[in-house]
Order: sequence, then structure tokens, then C-alpha cells
Amino acid sequence: MADPYKTLGVARDATEADIKKAYRKLAKELHPDRNKDNPKASERFSTVTNAYDLLNDKDKRARFDRGEIDGDGNPASPFGFGGGGGGGRPQPGGGFRSEGYESGAGGADMSDIFEGLFGGAQRGGGGGFSGGFGRRPQPKGENAAYRLQVPFVEAATLEPQRVTLADGKTLDLKLPAGVETGTQMKLAGKGEQGPGGAGDAILTIEVQPHKFFTRDGDDVRLDLPITLAEAVLGGSVKAPTVDKPVMLTIPKGTTSGKTLRLKGKGFHKKGGTRGDQLVTLMIDIPASDAALTAFVESWDGREAGNPRGAMGV
Repeated sequence: MADPYKTLGVARDATEADIKKAYRKLAKELHPDRNKDNPKASERFSTVTNAYDLLNDKDKRARFDRGEIDGDGNPASPFGFGGGGGGGRPQPGGGFRSEGYESGAGGADMSDIFEGLFGGAQRGGGGGFSGGFGRRPQPKGENAAYRLQVPFVEAATLEPQRVTLADGKTLDLKLPAGVETGTQMKLAGKGEQGPGGAGDAILTIEVQPHKFFTRDGDDVRLDLPITLAEAVLGGSVKAPTVDKPVMLTIPKGTTSGKTLRLKGKGFHKKGGTRGDQLVTLMIDIPASDAALTAFVESWDGREAGNPRGAMGV
């Protein structure tokens, strides 16, 4: 009949946080998985867990402090009487019947008394109360936090990822549609071990930037350089996408900044569809081309129109 405070090594005025901290420390040291060859550690683990169950329950802790129950959670005076008046005997099926105090014919129904003493025990068969005490679920282990960096293209195409956990085990992970930086995934039972089982692993996704693709919602944007000849004369050019390169038709007389749309070449949406790829054409003028310079200098149309007129300049 151990004192739960002494078992956990905390003061009687310890806070809930102090109690939880002390329990976690002892549980990690004494967990059966870490002490397979030490049966005494397993026994202590059970004792520590029982002590935590009692002190973690505000009602049980208060009753223990008042001396109403002992360190095992049993009533200090099971029947509330100093003796006499009949004892009790176990009923078939785990119930309990009080002798000499049956209900009816002026007798008192002891069920309310037992229910108060045993903290609301569940009714068993035959109108009695089931033996033992209701135990709070054992706490699970801590959740483990992981951060997974996913390349831009693999996030856009939902390429499966391989994750290495703290125990060295690997896990193949399927990315969800709509994945983005900050998306969290829960891996059930992949966290730290605890008396009530393992916690979960919480995986936070970080989509890495790309050297020429950028994200715009579910769309992918790309600035695509084209030559002056391709802009003036038009034609077909190869353009990269997150899937694979495609041929893109450049209209004649294209100006820098013109944007073309490639349907379904963006990120996967949660609804099952995909965003688009928006390709902005950028005319690449060579830094030093004597023939081009001579042409522009002799070109009659070089002074025609003001492309900045709409800006008021």
C-alpha cells in the first residue's frame, strides 16, 4: 500500500505538471521494452503507473489526501461501518451482494453506498456491481515531430517519398493532393513508446523552391526566354513542365510578357483536378550583335509608336 507521492518522488503539493513530468521520467526508465531482463523494473513500472493514475485523477487524489482511499485506490473503510450488521460476499459473475441489507421489506438498498465508495462502479450481472475499479486509459507516448523537405517537381507530381524515422526504419509515404509547405501528415503509432502504446509521428512538409518554376496557388509559373526571331516570326519551341518538356507554339509578333497557358500542368488539387502552367514569354536580345544593331539603326519603324503611352509617359 505505497504512498503515490513517494512512489513518484513528488511533494504532496505538487502540481499536475510536476506529477506528469515525474511520471514520464520514471516511465521511460522503467518501461518493459527497455528492461526485458529485469522483472523488478517491470513491477516498479506497474507501481509507478498506478500511482500516476491515482494522482492524475483529481477526485481520487482528493479522496486519498482526505484518507478516504489508500494508495491502491481501495476504500480505507470498505463498508463505512466499524463491524457488525453482516459482511459481504462475492456474487457469481463478479457482482457483490450485501447480506442483511437487501432492498425491499424495509431493508436498505446498499447499491448507492457501494457506488459512492467505489467511485461509480459499473453494474454487473444480477443487479450487483462488477469487481475491481475502473482504470483510466494508460497514457500513450509522446508524439514525434518530423520535417520532410520535398523537391518542387516531386510535390507537384505527387512523387512518393521515403521517410527515415528516429528508430532507423524507413517508410514510403504518399503525398496528399493539395500538398504545400506547412501541410502536416499524421503517422499513427510511429511516435515514442508509452505505457498505453506509441504516440504518433507528425510530419510537416516543406516544398523546396525551384530554380525556374514558381508556385501560384495550384498553378505553376515559368518565365521562358525566346529569341527575337522566334518572337517576330513565330514558331514552335520546347518548354519544360513539371511532368516533361512539351512543344509550345509562339504566335508571330509576340512581345515580352505575353503569357500562354498549358492546361493541367500544375499542382494536383484536393478535388482531383490539376492546376495549369502559365508560361510568360521573355524576348532575349543578344548583348552584342553587329548585324542586329545595324538593322535597328537603319530600321524605319524604330521611332514608330510609344509602347509606354498607356502609362502616361
